[in-house]
Amino acid sequence: MKKTIAMLSLSTAALSFSATAAIGQHPVVLVHGLQASQLAERPGPSEVSADGEQYWKKFWNTHADVRIDWPAHERVAGKIASDYAWPKLKQLAQSNTCSNGCIFVTHSTGDLVTRYILDNQENWLLNEGLPPLNIISTFDFAGAGGGSELADLAVNIIEGGGVLNTTLRLAIALWLGEIPNSSNTGVLNDLKVSNARQIAPFPDGRVPRIRFTGDSSEFLGITSSFLPGHDDGVVASHSTCGSSTVGRFSSCSRSVAYDGKLSYQSGGVSSFMPQHYPMLMGKGYTHVGVIGNIHQGKVTAANNRVSLGDGSQVSVNTSDSWSWWSWTYYRYVNGSDSQTMSELVSNLR
Repeated sequence: MKKTIAMLSLSTAALSFSATAAIGQHPVVLVHGLQASQLAERPGPSEVSADGEQYWKKFWNTHADVRIDWPAHERVAGKIASDYAWPKLKQLAQSNTCSNGCIFVTHSTGDLVTRYILDNQENWLLNEGLPPLNIISTFDFAGAGGGSELADLAVNIIEGGGVLNTTLRLAIALWLGEIPNSSNTGVLNDLKVSNARQIAPFPDGRVPRIRFTGDSSEFLGITSSFLPGHDDGVVASHSTCGSSTVGRFSSCSRSVAYDGKLSYQSGGVSSFMPQHYPMLMGKGYTHVGVIGNIHQGKVTAANNRVSLGDGSQVSVNTSDSWSWWSWTYYRYVNGSDSQTMSELVSNLR
């Protein structure tokens, strides 16, 4: 009964999307990230759907066709998959929405949820006598598929294995709104770095996963002290860039910095998880800002062009300019002086 209710509420929510929303004529499926208030509130399907719509309201709701909403108090391989992702995948297959190729747009933990979907959707649908979805790419904003050290700290504290000093208490409270307890850890367990990297690490669906990352924080750097290398205030670059290893990385590229400076990056990621391709990096963009409608500075390109699963390509044009002040070249994506990162991505062709 719960699965039926979830499917009906998700189907109703989908009616609010634009019938023509697409990226390059490919339907867009949204998968949101962690919604911390749900850990304690434990919402039902209708509330989960309402929260999902609210999550994307600043930009992506009007640029997408479908949402997969899920509750933070559940686990990825548990009810998130069975009660929320599966009904929506079945609906997409029955409606042939992805017959010409869908693009999944994810944010934060949605990256991890989507990886589990990519690994299982074919078998799930074939077992129901339905065709697998033709997912040609994912566009992952601030991807947490590699986990977040903040989740490790939060769960360790809850389980009594961590020391809760004033700075750590403030960092966790800024991120989650409150310190969780043992009854409401939910998806935080999946977000622990080692756990996240063990969930479908080599999904059967070999889908290009294109990464869009920031390097700023809404939290005045307080949370950043607990994250290795460069970060967006919630997730470190080893995860957002798609690195195959955990480390203190300074860029998603070996040749360009987050601020666009063209120079060798000794701390840049050089080895990536399968099919992971960083594309846009923004020095001024925060974890939430990457999917918002507020311009947070110019962005650069770790890769100018990436191939999708159907053989087509998406690309950005960049320009290099000389800085007399720092005596070096900087590379910026054309139009990023006025367009937000999400606007740039929605216009990819």
